[in-house]
Parts: sequence; structure tokens; C-alpha cells
Amino acid sequence: MTERKVPKLIVFDLDYTLWPFWVDTHVTPPFQKGKGNEVVDAHGQKIRYYKEVPDVLEDLTKQKFELGVASRTSEIQGANQLLQLFGWDKYFKYKEIYPGSKVTHFERFHKNSGYSYREMLFFDDEHRNIQDLTKVGVMSILVQNGVNHSVVKNGLEKFSKQ
Repeated sequence: MTERKVPKLIVFDLDYTLWPFWVDTHVTPPFQKGKGNEVVDAHGQKIRYYKEVPDVLEDLTKQKFELGVASRTSEIQGANQLLQLFGWDKYFKYKEIYPGSKVTHFERFHKNSGYSYREMLFFDDEHRNIQDLTKVGVMSILVQNGVNHSVVKNGLEKFSKQ
């Protein structure tokens, strides 16, 4: 039996991929812990993420995948703050969070990891990012309603068949 082909690096976009908003327009930093374990913005608005995301990140980490985030947001500090407050920092070995082309983000992933584009799997909600990265050889999966187990499973299956 041949071994299944798996990515060396799995990368996620943030806005409308791990959480259901744009961090630079829909919420107001700074963020902080509210009552219980909830995270709130400067107006006390509760910040939510897609329900299955923490489990997905935990599962992928247990399976020994290296994970990264790539976001074009101009709200760099707020995005990093949310990753920390949600307790997700521990999952991401690579982070490229700043405005500009996702191709630039992936050039840095390549430089910092040594992995080729063909060894990476990417999840994003924007067609333009999917198109840009598919052109350079990154297997890119369009996310419709946030990351969940099914989306990731289908992405890994598609990757293994390429």
C-alpha cells in the first residue's frame, strides 16, 4: 500500500476562514478577556470564531502537521491579539499577517520552512487568493462558511490525489 501524500505545511487565512468577520472593520480592538472565557472587543462585543476551529487546530497538531496563518489584514496587532486570546498561538509555527499579496506571504513560508509550494495546503475564503496561489503551485481550497472538520478532510483528500 502506498503512503498517502500529505502536506508539510497547512496554512489558514483568518477573516471569514477561522472567524466570521473582518478584524480590521467589523470589530474594534483592543481585545480582552471578558467574563468567563469569552473574548470581547473595545465596545464589549463578544468575539466569536467558527465553532469547529479549535478542534480542527488541535486535531491537526496531534497529527503532527505544521500550521501557519496568512492574512492580508491591516489590523496586524488585533489579529495577533485574537490568536493569543483564543489560545491558538500555540498551533501556528508560521505567521504572515500584513497587507499585500498572499503570494508574498507564501514566499516567506517557503523561505522560513524550506518547503516547496507543492508541499503546502491553503484554506481561504477569497477567490483571488485561491487563484494567485494555485498559479504558483499551492494546493488552495476555497472555504465557504468557515473552517470545519469536513472542509479540512476534503482538502487533505484533494491534496493526497494531486
